[in-house]
Amino acid sequence: MKLIHIVAVIAIAVGIGILVSASNDMATYSNFQDAFDNPGQKFKVVGTLSKDKEMHYDEQENPNYFTFFMKDNEGEEHKVILRQPKPQDFERSEQIVLTGKVDSEEFIATDMLMKCPSKYKDEEIQMKKAAQGSL
Repeated sequence: MKLIHIVAVIAIAVGIGILVSASNDMATYSNFQDAFDNPGQKFKVVGTLSKDKEMHYDEQENPNYFTFFMKDNEGEEHKVILRQPKPQDFERSEQIVLTGKVDSEEFIATDMLMKCPSKYKDEEIQMKKAAQGSL
Protein backbone atom coordinates (compact mmCIF):
# COMPACT_ATOMS: atom_id res chain seq x y z
CA MET A 1 0.00 0.00 0.00
CA LYS A 2 1.10 3.47 -0.76
CA LEU A 3 1.50 6.08 1.94
CA ILE A 4 -1.46 8.07 0.58
CA HIS A 5 -3.74 5.04 0.98
CA ILE A 6 -2.65 4.53 4.59
CA VAL A 7 -3.29 8.20 5.37
CA ALA A 8 -6.72 7.99 3.72
CA VAL A 9 -7.71 4.90 5.74
CA ILE A 10 -6.59 6.59 8.98
CA ALA A 11 -8.53 9.76 8.10
CA ILE A 12 -11.68 7.72 7.39
CA ALA A 13 -11.29 5.84 10.70
CA VAL A 14 -10.91 9.11 12.62
CA GLY A 15 -13.97 10.54 10.86
CA ILE A 16 -16.07 7.51 11.77
CA GLY A 17 -14.89 7.78 15.39
CA ILE A 18 -15.91 11.43 15.55
CA LEU A 19 -19.36 10.68 14.09
CA VAL A 20 -19.95 7.84 16.55
CA SER A 21 -18.95 9.96 19.55
CA ALA A 22 -21.09 12.88 18.35
CA SER A 23 -24.12 10.65 17.83
CA ASN A 24 -24.03 9.67 21.51
CA ASP A 25 -24.65 13.33 22.41
CA MET A 26 -27.51 13.82 19.94
CA ALA A 27 -30.25 12.60 22.23
CA THR A 28 -33.87 13.25 21.44
CA TYR A 29 -35.94 15.39 23.76
CA SER A 30 -37.59 13.56 26.60
CA ASN A 31 -39.68 14.17 29.71
CA PHE A 32 -39.27 13.78 33.46
CA GLN A 33 -40.98 10.37 33.48
CA ASP A 34 -38.29 8.88 31.23
CA ALA A 35 -35.53 10.51 33.26
CA PHE A 36 -36.89 9.31 36.62
CA ASP A 37 -37.44 5.79 35.23
CA ASN A 38 -33.74 5.65 34.26
CA PRO A 39 -31.75 7.37 37.04
CA GLY A 40 -28.12 8.06 36.22
CA GLN A 41 -28.76 8.15 32.46
CA LYS A 42 -28.41 11.48 30.64
CA PHE A 43 -31.58 13.08 29.21
CA LYS A 44 -32.68 16.30 27.53
CA VAL A 45 -35.94 17.41 29.11
CA VAL A 46 -38.08 20.15 27.59
CA GLY A 47 -40.50 22.22 29.65
CA THR A 48 -41.45 25.54 31.16
CA LEU A 49 -40.54 27.30 34.38
CA SER A 50 -43.01 26.89 37.25
CA LYS A 51 -43.25 30.56 38.12
CA ASP A 52 -45.46 29.94 41.16
CA LYS A 53 -42.74 27.87 42.90
CA GLU A 54 -39.66 29.21 44.63
CA MET A 55 -36.27 29.67 43.01
CA HIS A 56 -33.09 29.74 45.04
CA TYR A 57 -29.84 31.39 44.00
CA ASP A 58 -27.29 32.87 46.38
CA GLU A 59 -24.30 34.22 44.50
CA GLN A 60 -22.32 34.70 47.71
CA GLU A 61 -22.94 31.20 49.05
CA ASN A 62 -22.38 29.23 45.82
CA PRO A 63 -22.45 30.97 42.43
CA ASN A 64 -22.78 27.61 40.61
CA TYR A 65 -25.89 26.37 42.42
CA PHE A 66 -29.34 27.41 41.25
CA THR A 67 -32.58 25.57 42.04
CA PHE A 68 -36.03 25.98 40.53
CA PHE A 69 -39.09 23.95 39.56
CA MET A 70 -39.89 23.04 35.98
CA LYS A 71 -42.94 21.48 34.37
CA ASP A 72 -42.22 19.25 31.36
CA ASN A 73 -44.41 19.10 28.24
CA GLU A 74 -46.41 16.24 29.80
CA GLY A 75 -47.30 18.41 32.82
CA GLU A 76 -45.05 16.64 35.34
CA GLU A 77 -43.27 19.04 37.70
CA HIS A 78 -39.95 18.46 39.48
CA LYS A 79 -37.23 20.33 41.31
CA VAL A 80 -34.17 21.06 39.19
CA ILE A 81 -30.66 21.80 40.39
CA LEU A 82 -28.57 23.66 37.82
CA ARG A 83 -24.82 23.54 38.41
CA GLN A 84 -24.30 26.92 36.75
CA PRO A 85 -25.02 30.56 37.63
CA LYS A 86 -28.61 31.76 37.25
CA PRO A 87 -29.07 32.96 33.66
CA GLN A 88 -30.02 36.57 33.00
CA ASP A 89 -33.74 37.06 32.29
CA PHE A 90 -34.44 33.48 33.39
CA GLU A 91 -37.95 34.33 34.57
CA ARG A 92 -38.87 35.58 31.08
CA SER A 93 -38.04 32.29 29.34
CA GLU A 94 -40.80 30.72 27.27
CA GLN A 95 -39.26 27.26 27.10
CA ILE A 96 -36.34 25.50 28.77
CA VAL A 97 -34.25 22.55 27.57
CA LEU A 98 -32.25 20.87 30.34
CA THR A 99 -29.49 18.32 29.87
CA GLY A 100 -28.81 16.21 32.92
CA LYS A 101 -29.74 13.18 34.96
CA VAL A 102 -31.77 12.17 37.98
CA ASP A 103 -30.13 11.88 41.38
CA SER A 104 -32.54 10.66 44.08
CA GLU A 105 -35.64 12.90 43.83
CA GLU A 106 -34.13 15.79 41.86
CA PHE A 107 -33.06 16.42 38.29
CA ILE A 108 -29.42 17.57 38.21
CA ALA A 109 -28.89 19.73 35.12
CA THR A 110 -25.43 20.24 33.68
CA ASP A 111 -26.54 22.42 30.77
CA MET A 112 -29.52 24.58 29.91
CA LEU A 113 -30.89 26.29 26.81
CA MET A 114 -33.64 28.88 27.03
CA LYS A 115 -36.10 30.13 24.47
CA CYS A 116 -36.79 33.71 25.42
CA PRO A 117 -39.47 36.02 24.04
CA SER A 118 -38.39 37.73 20.88
CA LYS A 119 -37.40 41.33 21.30
CA TYR A 120 -39.04 41.91 17.93
CA LYS A 121 -42.41 40.48 18.98
CA ASP A 122 -43.90 43.87 19.93
CA GLU A 123 -42.73 45.38 16.64
CA GLU A 124 -44.28 42.47 14.73
CA ILE A 125 -47.64 42.94 16.47
CA GLN A 126 -47.61 46.68 15.71
CA MET A 127 -46.79 46.03 12.05
CA LYS A 128 -49.68 43.53 11.75
CA LYS A 129 -52.08 46.02 13.33
CA ALA A 130 -50.89 48.77 11.00
CA ALA A 131 -51.33 46.47 8.00
CA GLN A 132 -54.85 45.52 9.09
CA GLY A 133 -55.74 49.18 9.69
CA SER A 134 -54.75 50.16 6.15
CA LEU A 135 -57.05 47.57 4.56
